[in-house]
Amino acid sequence: MATGTVWNLPNYEGELYTADSLNTPFLSMIGGLNGGLEATNFEFPTASLYDLPAASQPGITENQSLTAPDPTVVSRTQEKNVCQIFQEAIEVSYVKLSSGGRLSGINNTGGENPIDDERAWQIAKKIEKIARDIEHTFLQGAYQLAEDADTANKSRGMLTLCAANNTVDAESVELTQDIMNELFLTMATSGAVFRNVVVFANGFQKQRISEVYGYAPDDRNVGGVNVRQIETDFGLVGVVFDRFMPTTSLLAAELSVCAPVYLAVPEKGHLFYEELSKTGASEKGQIFGQIGLDHGPGFMHGSVTNLLDA
Repeated sequence: MATGTVWNLPNYEGELYTADSLNTPFLSMIGGLNGGLEATNFEFPTASLYDLPAASQPGITENQSLTAPDPTVVSRTQEKNVCQIFQEAIEVSYVKLSSGGRLSGINNTGGENPIDDERAWQIAKKIEKIARDIEHTFLQGAYQLAEDADTANKSRGMLTLCAANNTVDAESVELTQDIMNELFLTMATSGAVFRNVVVFANGFQKQRISEVYGYAPDDRNVGGVNVRQIETDFGLVGVVFDRFMPTTSLLAAELSVCAPVYLAVPEKGHLFYEELSKTGASEKGQIFGQIGLDHGPGFMHGSVTNLLDA
């Protein structure tokens, strides 16, 4: 861990920008960092499922009906996920905190440091990093259940969930309407309700969706298309650009059954900053949270994998 000092954390005049994505569409649409569900166990249920026998036409005679049939039961299974730890730390020296007026690089007359409070700025950026890590985890996370204190809990992400339920292998071809139709049909056949399905795609595949479903505007002074909703045989489906999606995959998520799950620390909350003990002339603290994804039953969602991305 690096401690922020005057020398490794210089101040520069100028408006602050980052090329990294600060948008976390999936996380934002299911509740964000301030919404979701509370848990009291790092393991939590995502669905309780049962299966009925295949539909058939009974052939019961009057005489047979005089004796009740042999009893049967409908059994249930449970699906689950886990909350995992998200943790970041910061440390800024007293000298650095005292030297906000010291500027490096090119400075104009009257130039100012755009950061008023280095400690607060570092905390805010760590929160942004955690949100990005959560978005990545909720989309691509691989499930792992801790069995001891040296094993990390890891939340299952949507694409991992879909791989075990509804997924279409594009076999390295470019996205087509036939592939999308196969995805929606696979979901519908499996029992998806299409209450609030949203397709999440990276930039390349988002453009492919617009090419596949788009049509020229009526206005001759306007060019281009941006498909944000698809009319399917099973319901309307939204389309969202998400930079955290893999370039070769699409996710169709039923958002009505998805939510972040938080495991709160008593008297502290579910995602909090606290000061750490001092060992010298610096401000030191950590951000801590235990967060997982309630993705609901796997049959509600679907994915396309192995798409051509060039």
